[in-house]
Amino acid sequence: MAAEIIHTSTQDTDDPVDAVFALHRGGKMEIRATVPVRDADDLSLAYTPGVAKVCTAIAEQPELVNDYTWKSNVVAVVTDGTAVLGLGDIGPEASLPVMEGKAILFKQFGGVDAVPIALACTGVDEIVETVVRLAPSFGGVNLEDISAPRCFEIERRLQEALDIPIFHDDQHGTAIVSTAALWNAAKVTGREIGSLRAVISGAGAAGIAIAKMLVAAGIGDVAVCDRRGVVYEGRGDLTDVKAEIAAVTNKTGIKGSLADALAGADVFIGVSGGTVPEDVVATMAEGCFIFAMANPNPEIHPEVAHRYAAVVATGRSDFPNQINNVLAFPGIFAGALQVRATRITEGMKLAAAKALAAVVADELTPQKVIPSPFDERVAPAVTKAVAEAARREGVARL
Repeated sequence: MAAEIIHTSTQDTDDPVDAVFALHRGGKMEIRATVPVRDADDLSLAYTPGVAKVCTAIAEQPELVNDYTWKSNVVAVVTDGTAVLGLGDIGPEASLPVMEGKAILFKQFGGVDAVPIALACTGVDEIVETVVRLAPSFGGVNLEDISAPRCFEIERRLQEALDIPIFHDDQHGTAIVSTAALWNAAKVTGREIGSLRAVISGAGAAGIAIAKMLVAAGIGDVAVCDRRGVVYEGRGDLTDVKAEIAAVTNKTGIKGSLADALAGADVFIGVSGGTVPEDVVATMAEGCFIFAMANPNPEIHPEVAHRYAAVVATGRSDFPNQINNVLAFPGIFAGALQVRATRITEGMKLAAAKALAAVVADELTPQKVIPSPFDERVAPAVTKAVAEAARREGVARL
Protein backbone atom coordinates (compact mmCIF):
# COMPACT_ATOMS: atom_id res chain seq x y z
CA MET A 1 0.00 0.00 0.00
CA ALA A 2 1.23 3.47 -0.80
CA ALA A 3 -0.22 6.11 1.48
CA GLU A 4 0.30 9.76 0.75
CA ILE A 5 -0.89 13.17 1.79
CA ILE A 6 -3.38 14.49 -0.73
CA HIS A 7 -2.43 18.08 -1.60
CA THR A 8 -5.84 19.60 -2.25
CA SER A 9 -5.90 23.17 -3.47
CA THR A 10 -7.44 25.58 -0.99
CA GLN A 11 -6.92 28.73 -3.01
CA ASP A 12 -10.65 29.25 -3.27
CA THR A 13 -11.01 29.94 0.44
CA ASP A 14 -9.18 31.59 3.28
CA ASP A 15 -11.29 29.78 5.86
CA PRO A 16 -9.03 27.25 7.67
CA VAL A 17 -12.03 25.11 8.58
CA ASP A 18 -13.03 24.83 4.93
CA ALA A 19 -9.41 24.08 4.07
CA VAL A 20 -9.43 21.19 6.54
CA PHE A 21 -12.61 19.73 5.04
CA ALA A 22 -11.24 20.21 1.53
CA LEU A 23 -8.10 18.25 2.38
CA HIS A 24 -10.07 15.42 3.99
CA ARG A 25 -12.67 15.00 1.23
CA GLY A 26 -12.49 11.44 -0.05
CA GLY A 27 -10.04 10.44 2.66
CA LYS A 28 -6.29 10.95 2.95
CA MET A 29 -4.95 7.65 1.60
CA GLU A 30 -5.37 4.99 -1.05
CA ILE A 31 -4.09 1.53 -2.03
CA ARG A 32 -1.77 1.19 -5.01
CA ALA A 33 -0.28 -1.82 -6.73
CA THR A 34 3.49 -2.35 -6.54
CA VAL A 35 3.55 -4.59 -9.64
CA PRO A 36 2.19 -3.94 -13.13
CA VAL A 37 -0.86 -5.72 -14.56
CA ARG A 38 -0.58 -4.68 -18.20
CA ASP A 39 -1.51 -7.84 -20.05
CA ALA A 40 -2.49 -11.50 -19.72
CA ASP A 41 1.06 -12.55 -18.79
CA ASP A 42 1.18 -10.04 -15.92
CA LEU A 43 -2.27 -11.16 -14.79
CA SER A 44 -1.25 -14.80 -14.76
CA LEU A 45 1.71 -13.97 -12.51
CA ALA A 46 0.01 -11.55 -10.13
CA TYR A 47 -3.17 -13.59 -9.87
CA THR A 48 -4.30 -16.97 -11.13
CA PRO A 49 -2.70 -19.34 -11.99
CA GLY A 50 0.70 -18.07 -10.82
CA VAL A 51 -0.41 -16.98 -7.37
CA ALA A 52 -1.29 -20.57 -6.48
CA LYS A 53 2.40 -21.47 -6.46
CA VAL A 54 3.08 -18.84 -3.81
CA CYS A 55 0.03 -19.86 -1.77
CA THR A 56 1.18 -23.48 -1.77
CA ALA A 57 4.68 -22.53 -0.69
CA ILE A 58 3.33 -20.47 2.23
CA ALA A 59 1.01 -23.29 3.25
CA GLU A 60 4.03 -25.60 3.45
CA GLN A 61 6.30 -23.00 5.10
CA PRO A 62 4.17 -20.36 6.86
CA GLU A 63 7.12 -18.07 7.56
CA LEU A 64 7.37 -17.39 3.81
CA VAL A 65 4.36 -15.11 4.16
CA ASN A 66 6.82 -12.44 5.27
CA ASP A 67 8.80 -12.74 2.04
CA TYR A 68 6.02 -13.08 -0.50
CA THR A 69 3.27 -10.80 0.83
CA TRP A 70 3.13 -7.33 2.33
CA LYS A 71 2.69 -8.71 5.87
CA SER A 72 6.23 -7.96 7.03
CA ASN A 73 5.87 -4.24 6.34
CA VAL A 74 2.28 -3.48 7.27
CA VAL A 75 0.80 -2.35 10.58
CA ALA A 76 -2.81 -2.38 11.71
CA VAL A 77 -3.78 0.92 13.35
CA VAL A 78 -6.56 -0.24 15.67
CA THR A 79 -8.97 1.88 17.72
CA ASP A 80 -12.38 1.65 19.31
CA GLY A 81 -12.81 5.43 19.24
CA THR A 82 -13.07 5.85 23.00
CA ALA A 83 -10.21 8.31 23.62
CA VAL A 84 -9.62 10.19 20.38
CA LEU A 85 -7.12 13.03 20.68
CA GLY A 86 -8.71 15.56 23.03
CA LEU A 87 -12.21 14.68 21.83
CA GLY A 88 -12.89 11.70 24.06
CA ASP A 89 -15.33 8.89 23.27
CA ILE A 90 -16.58 9.87 19.82
CA GLY A 91 -16.95 6.40 18.34
CA PRO A 92 -15.25 4.40 15.58
CA GLU A 93 -16.54 6.29 12.54
CA ALA A 94 -15.53 9.68 13.92
CA SER A 95 -12.09 8.28 14.78
CA LEU A 96 -11.29 7.33 11.18
CA PRO A 97 -9.80 10.71 10.12
CA VAL A 98 -7.30 10.35 12.95
CA MET A 99 -6.49 6.74 12.08
CA GLU A 100 -5.98 7.69 8.43
CA GLY A 101 -3.69 10.47 9.60
CA LYS A 102 -1.72 8.00 11.68
CA ALA A 103 -1.39 5.71 8.67
CA ILE A 104 0.01 8.40 6.41
CA LEU A 105 2.50 9.40 9.11
CA PHE A 106 3.71 5.80 9.27
CA LYS A 107 4.35 5.93 5.53
CA GLN A 108 5.68 9.48 5.34
CA PHE A 109 8.14 9.24 8.23
CA GLY A 110 8.94 5.52 8.51
CA GLY A 111 8.24 3.99 5.12
CA VAL A 112 5.82 1.61 6.84
CA ASP A 113 2.44 0.76 5.34
CA ALA A 114 -0.50 0.99 7.73
CA VAL A 115 -4.22 0.22 7.58
CA PRO A 116 -6.77 2.06 9.75
CA ILE A 117 -9.12 -0.32 11.56
CA ALA A 118 -11.92 1.21 13.65
CA LEU A 119 -13.78 -1.39 15.70
CA ALA A 120 -17.48 -1.27 16.58
CA CYS A 121 -16.88 -2.79 20.01
CA THR A 122 -15.39 -1.59 23.28
CA GLY A 123 -15.26 -4.71 25.46
CA VAL A 124 -11.77 -5.94 26.28
CA ASP A 125 -12.58 -9.53 25.31
CA GLU A 126 -14.18 -8.44 22.02
CA ILE A 127 -11.29 -6.21 21.03
CA VAL A 128 -8.67 -8.82 21.87
CA GLU A 129 -10.52 -11.56 20.00
CA THR A 130 -11.07 -9.35 16.95
CA VAL A 131 -7.44 -8.25 16.68
CA VAL A 132 -6.18 -11.80 17.18
CA ARG A 133 -8.38 -12.94 14.29
CA LEU A 134 -7.10 -10.11 12.08
CA ALA A 135 -3.44 -10.63 12.99
CA PRO A 136 -2.44 -13.02 10.17
CA SER A 137 -2.59 -10.08 7.74
CA PHE A 138 -0.22 -7.81 9.69
CA GLY A 139 3.37 -7.58 10.87
CA GLY A 140 2.45 -5.41 13.87
CA VAL A 141 -0.42 -3.71 15.65
CA ASN A 142 -0.50 -0.07 16.74
CA LEU A 143 -3.24 0.43 19.31
CA GLU A 144 -4.54 3.97 19.17
CA ASP A 145 -6.94 6.14 21.17
CA ILE A 146 -8.30 3.36 23.41
CA SER A 147 -9.26 4.68 26.83
CA ALA A 148 -7.55 3.73 30.09
CA PRO A 149 -7.54 1.50 32.01
CA ARG A 150 -8.77 -0.96 29.33
CA CYS A 151 -5.83 -0.09 27.06
CA PHE A 152 -3.34 -1.65 29.50
CA GLU A 153 -5.08 -5.02 29.60
CA ILE A 154 -5.76 -5.04 25.86
CA GLU A 155 -2.11 -4.47 25.04
CA ARG A 156 -0.93 -7.06 27.55
CA ARG A 157 -3.33 -9.75 26.39
CA LEU A 158 -2.65 -9.16 22.71
CA GLN A 159 1.10 -9.38 23.23
CA GLU A 160 0.64 -12.63 25.15
CA ALA A 161 -1.52 -14.06 22.35
CA LEU A 162 0.50 -12.91 19.31
CA ASP A 163 4.11 -13.13 18.14
CA ILE A 164 4.14 -9.73 16.44
CA PRO A 165 4.81 -6.32 18.01
CA ILE A 166 1.87 -4.75 19.85
CA PHE A 167 2.39 -1.08 20.67
CA HIS A 168 -0.04 1.33 22.31
CA ASP A 169 1.31 4.62 21.03
CA ASP A 170 -0.62 6.82 23.47
CA GLN A 171 1.41 5.14 26.20
CA HIS A 172 4.82 4.33 24.84
CA GLY A 173 5.25 6.87 22.05
CA THR A 174 4.58 9.71 24.45
CA ALA A 175 6.89 8.18 27.05
CA ILE A 176 9.76 7.71 24.59
CA VAL A 177 9.66 11.26 23.25
CA SER A 178 9.22 12.78 26.73
CA THR A 179 12.16 10.81 28.10
CA ALA A 180 14.39 11.84 25.18
CA ALA A 181 13.49 15.49 25.72
CA LEU A 182 14.13 15.22 29.47
CA TRP A 183 17.57 13.67 28.92
CA ASN A 184 18.49 16.58 26.67
CA ALA A 185 16.97 19.19 28.97
CA ALA A 186 19.17 17.85 31.76
CA LYS A 187 22.21 17.83 29.49
CA VAL A 188 21.77 21.37 28.21
CA THR A 189 21.45 22.68 31.76
CA GLY A 190 24.38 20.65 33.12
CA ARG A 191 22.34 18.28 35.23
CA GLU A 192 21.90 14.51 35.54
CA ILE A 193 18.50 12.85 35.24
CA GLY A 194 19.22 11.01 38.49
CA SER A 195 19.23 14.34 40.34
CA LEU A 196 15.73 15.32 39.22
CA ARG A 197 12.38 14.98 40.95
CA ALA A 198 9.50 14.94 38.48
CA VAL A 199 5.75 15.31 38.87
CA ILE A 200 3.36 13.92 36.27
CA SER A 201 -0.14 15.36 36.03
CA GLY A 202 -2.30 12.58 34.65
CA ALA A 203 -2.48 8.89 35.54
CA GLY A 204 -3.96 7.62 32.30
CA ALA A 205 -2.20 5.74 29.53
CA ALA A 206 0.47 8.37 28.85
CA GLY A 207 1.12 9.33 32.47
CA ILE A 208 1.62 5.76 33.65
CA ALA A 209 3.90 4.91 30.73
CA ILE A 210 6.01 8.06 31.19
CA ALA A 211 6.44 7.25 34.87
CA LYS A 212 7.57 3.70 34.09
CA MET A 213 10.07 4.88 31.50
CA LEU A 214 11.47 7.62 33.72
CA VAL A 215 12.04 5.05 36.45
CA ALA A 216 13.81 2.80 33.92
CA ALA A 217 15.86 5.77 32.74
CA GLY A 218 17.09 6.46 36.28
CA ILE A 219 15.04 9.48 37.35
CA GLY A 220 15.78 10.59 40.91
CA ASP A 221 12.11 10.41 41.86
CA VAL A 222 8.74 10.82 40.16
CA ALA A 223 5.26 11.29 41.56
CA VAL A 224 2.12 10.65 39.51
CA CYS A 225 -1.03 12.66 40.20
CA ASP A 226 -4.60 11.84 39.20
CA ARG A 227 -7.82 13.76 39.86
CA ARG A 228 -7.63 12.89 43.55
CA GLY A 229 -4.04 13.92 44.03
CA VAL A 230 -0.75 12.07 44.40
CA VAL A 231 -0.76 8.34 43.71
CA TYR A 232 0.95 6.66 46.66
CA GLU A 233 1.20 3.17 48.15
CA GLY A 234 -1.70 2.40 50.41
CA ARG A 235 -4.14 4.90 48.92
CA GLY A 236 -7.40 3.07 49.19
CA ASP A 237 -8.96 3.86 45.81
CA LEU A 238 -6.15 2.78 43.45
CA THR A 239 -6.77 0.58 40.43
CA ASP A 240 -4.38 -2.32 39.87
CA VAL A 241 -2.44 -0.26 37.33
CA LYS A 242 -2.10 2.71 39.69
CA ALA A 243 -1.15 0.44 42.58
CA GLU A 244 1.59 -1.03 40.42
CA ILE A 245 3.00 2.39 39.56
CA ALA A 246 2.69 3.55 43.18
CA ALA A 247 5.03 0.74 44.20
CA VAL A 248 7.90 2.08 42.07
CA THR A 249 7.38 5.85 42.30
CA ASN A 250 7.05 8.60 44.91
CA LYS A 251 10.04 7.53 46.98
CA THR A 252 9.64 10.58 49.20
CA GLY A 253 6.11 9.53 50.14
CA ILE A 254 4.31 12.73 49.14
CA LYS A 255 0.59 12.78 49.84
CA GLY A 256 -1.91 15.45 48.93
CA SER A 257 -2.61 17.47 45.83
CA LEU A 258 -0.73 18.23 42.61
CA ALA A 259 0.20 21.56 44.18
CA ASP A 260 1.72 19.77 47.17
CA ALA A 261 3.79 17.57 44.84
CA LEU A 262 5.02 20.49 42.70
CA ALA A 263 6.52 22.41 45.59
CA GLY A 264 10.27 22.19 44.99
CA ALA A 265 9.89 19.83 42.02
CA ASP A 266 12.42 19.95 39.19
CA VAL A 267 10.14 18.71 36.41
CA PHE A 268 6.47 19.07 35.53
CA ILE A 269 5.02 16.75 32.88
CA GLY A 270 1.42 17.42 31.96
CA VAL A 271 -0.69 14.84 30.13
CA SER A 272 -4.03 15.57 31.73
CA GLY A 273 -5.43 18.89 30.58
CA GLY A 274 -6.67 21.38 33.13
CA THR A 275 -4.71 24.41 34.29
CA VAL A 276 -1.97 24.74 36.88
CA PRO A 277 -2.19 28.15 38.59
CA GLU A 278 0.84 30.40 38.25
CA ASP A 279 1.29 30.66 42.01
CA VAL A 280 1.72 26.87 42.10
CA VAL A 281 4.21 26.95 39.22
CA ALA A 282 6.18 29.55 41.16
CA THR A 283 6.80 27.00 43.96
CA MET A 284 8.83 24.71 41.68
CA ALA A 285 12.61 24.55 41.95
CA GLU A 286 14.69 27.22 40.30
CA GLY A 287 15.69 26.26 36.75
CA CYS A 288 12.92 23.68 36.51
CA PHE A 289 11.65 21.98 33.34
CA ILE A 290 8.01 22.30 32.29
CA PHE A 291 6.59 19.89 29.72
CA ALA A 292 2.93 20.94 29.45
CA MET A 293 1.64 18.67 26.69
CA ALA A 294 -2.15 19.02 26.70
CA ASN A 295 -3.59 20.11 23.34
CA PRO A 296 -4.70 22.61 22.32
CA ASN A 297 -4.37 24.29 25.72
CA PRO A 298 -1.22 23.37 27.69
CA GLU A 299 -1.66 22.93 31.43
CA ILE A 300 0.81 25.78 31.86
CA HIS A 301 0.95 28.29 29.02
CA PRO A 302 4.49 28.75 27.68
CA GLU A 303 4.38 32.46 28.47
CA VAL A 304 3.84 31.60 32.13
CA ALA A 305 6.21 28.63 32.07
CA HIS A 306 9.12 30.69 30.77
CA ARG A 307 8.95 32.95 33.81
CA TYR A 308 10.10 30.05 35.98
CA ALA A 309 11.52 27.24 33.80
CA ALA A 310 14.88 26.74 32.11
CA VAL A 311 13.33 24.46 29.48
CA VAL A 312 9.72 24.50 28.27
CA ALA A 313 8.07 21.94 25.99
CA THR A 314 4.49 21.48 24.79
CA GLY A 315 2.50 19.23 22.49
CA ARG A 316 1.93 22.07 20.04
CA SER A 317 3.74 22.72 16.78
CA ASP A 318 3.68 26.51 17.16
CA PHE A 319 6.05 26.52 20.16
CA PRO A 320 9.62 25.19 20.44
CA ASN A 321 10.24 21.68 21.77
CA GLN A 322 7.12 19.91 20.52
CA ILE A 323 6.66 16.51 22.18
CA ASN A 324 5.22 14.71 19.17
CA ASN A 325 4.75 10.94 18.97
CA VAL A 326 5.56 11.01 15.26
CA LEU A 327 9.19 11.25 16.38
CA ALA A 328 8.91 7.72 17.75
CA PHE A 329 6.34 5.33 16.33
CA PRO A 330 7.36 5.25 12.63
CA GLY A 331 10.98 4.39 13.43
CA ILE A 332 10.04 1.99 16.22
CA PHE A 333 7.84 -0.07 13.93
CA ALA A 334 10.29 0.22 11.03
CA GLY A 335 13.04 -1.20 13.25
CA ALA A 336 10.86 -3.91 14.72
CA LEU A 337 9.56 -4.99 11.32
CA GLN A 338 13.03 -4.88 9.77
CA VAL A 339 14.18 -7.69 12.06
CA ARG A 340 10.72 -9.29 12.31
CA ALA A 341 10.64 -8.80 16.07
CA THR A 342 8.12 -10.76 18.09
CA ARG A 343 7.49 -7.84 20.45
CA ILE A 344 8.66 -4.37 21.43
CA THR A 345 10.58 -4.62 24.69
CA GLU A 346 11.40 -2.05 27.34
CA GLY A 347 14.99 -2.14 26.11
CA MET A 348 13.86 -1.30 22.57
CA LYS A 349 11.84 1.65 23.86
CA LEU A 350 14.79 3.01 25.84
CA ALA A 351 17.03 2.54 22.80
CA ALA A 352 14.56 4.57 20.75
CA ALA A 353 14.58 7.36 23.34
CA LYS A 354 18.38 7.45 23.45
CA ALA A 355 18.64 7.52 19.66
CA LEU A 356 16.08 10.31 19.44
CA ALA A 357 17.92 12.38 22.03
CA ALA A 358 21.22 11.80 20.24
CA VAL A 359 19.95 13.26 16.95
CA VAL A 360 20.29 16.80 18.32
CA ALA A 361 22.90 16.13 21.01
CA ASP A 362 25.39 18.49 19.36
CA GLU A 363 22.82 21.21 18.69
CA LEU A 364 21.21 21.58 22.09
CA THR A 365 19.76 24.83 23.35
CA PRO A 366 16.90 25.35 25.81
CA GLN A 367 14.69 25.93 22.75
CA LYS A 368 15.88 22.72 21.05
CA VAL A 369 15.97 19.65 23.27
CA ILE A 370 14.09 17.45 20.80
CA PRO A 371 14.27 17.21 17.00
CA SER A 372 11.61 18.51 14.64
CA PRO A 373 9.26 15.85 13.24
CA PHE A 374 10.60 16.89 9.82
CA ASP A 375 14.22 16.22 10.73
CA GLU A 376 15.17 13.52 8.23
CA ARG A 377 17.71 12.03 10.65
CA VAL A 378 15.06 10.92 13.14
CA ALA A 379 13.43 7.86 11.60
CA PRO A 380 16.69 6.23 10.40
CA ALA A 381 18.31 6.74 13.82
CA VAL A 382 15.35 5.29 15.72
CA THR A 383 14.95 2.44 13.22
CA LYS A 384 18.59 1.39 13.57
CA ALA A 385 18.57 1.63 17.37
CA VAL A 386 15.37 -0.40 17.71
CA ALA A 387 16.54 -3.12 15.32
CA GLU A 388 19.86 -3.44 17.17
CA ALA A 389 18.10 -3.53 20.54
CA ALA A 390 15.71 -6.22 19.30
CA ARG A 391 18.67 -8.42 18.42
CA ARG A 392 20.31 -7.78 21.81
CA GLU A 393 17.08 -8.58 23.60
CA GLY A 394 16.59 -11.84 21.72
CA VAL A 395 13.25 -10.95 20.09
CA ALA A 396 14.52 -10.58 16.50
CA ARG A 397 13.92 -13.29 13.91
CA LEU A 398 16.33 -11.81 11.36
